[in-house]
Amino acid sequence: MGVSDNTRGLVLAMLSSLFIGTSFILKKKGLLRAAAAGTRAGVGGYTYLLQPLWWAGMITMIVGEVANFVAYIYAPAVLVTPLGALSIIISAVLAHFMLKERLRMMGVLGCVACIVGSIIIVIHAPQEHTPSSVQEVWSLAIQPAFLIYVTASLSIVLVLMLHFEPLYGQTNILVYLGICSLMGALTVVSIKAIGIAIKLTLEGINQFGYAQTWLFLSVAVIFVITQLNYLNKALDTFNAAIVSPIYYVMFTTLTITASAIMFKDWSGQNVTSITSEICGFVTVLTGTIILHMTREEEPATATGTIIWYDEDPSKGLEEAHFITLNNSDYFH
Repeated sequence: MGVSDNTRGLVLAMLSSLFIGTSFILKKKGLLRAAAAGTRAGVGGYTYLLQPLWWAGMITMIVGEVANFVAYIYAPAVLVTPLGALSIIISAVLAHFMLKERLRMMGVLGCVACIVGSIIIVIHAPQEHTPSSVQEVWSLAIQPAFLIYVTASLSIVLVLMLHFEPLYGQTNILVYLGICSLMGALTVVSIKAIGIAIKLTLEGINQFGYAQTWLFLSVAVIFVITQLNYLNKALDTFNAAIVSPIYYVMFTTLTITASAIMFKDWSGQNVTSITSEICGFVTVLTGTIILHMTREEEPATATGTIIWYDEDPSKGLEEAHFITLNNSDYFH
């Protein structure tokens, strides 16, 4: 008796979560080593590109994303997407043992709320229609409603990059992850089109002769590179056990929203489903706020402690008069 498609999708989705959850920790350790040897990624440094651990994390993440991509071919999104929450648990556990990052009890509750809320949203999210060609995906992508969504998303991304990042990027985790999530939701649309193109081409119907296929591919590459850049900044600046769940929540929520607008899957939903989705969003929002408020602040190299002392040689170091100022008072 052969293995069902749903079983293949389930296994691939679980492996994807394992790889992605592990990649957060490997990349974080690489970023920490790079910060000790040069400029931090959070303030524009790229010395992490010389760190083997960072590349190990990058390769692990790519393997996880590929597994996740293939899982969507075999199983429905309702089965695959919730399993992404496993990566949160994996990264939190590994961060505790490998990075010595402590997650407070309220943070654990916030993490649980995020996972539960996201699962509720996914379970009650409307079923999407799977396009049969790249041209059909393109026709859906140029609908007025989706074009408005794309314009709004890109506008918010630009505002976050140009205005909020210089002011709040080092203190508010939602700046970096907002950019990652907004672009990630649009990337999913492009990846879906590419997946359809590959699948149909393997079945003998070549889709790579259409300009739309290459356009979707170009958009996906540009957006993925941008996502990774800002995800590196988020990991370098904030606690990895917090970055993972908030990124998951925002990405999942925006992906479902983008999919519902583009494929019009929200039409025909009953009151129960809509109410459940609203409850899920409220739960997710509550969990995100709890996580953000209870996260452990990491010491940043841009701020620190300035110490002055009386240099009178007649006095020993123990007798010196120290004045300590916290630089963070001047950066907020």
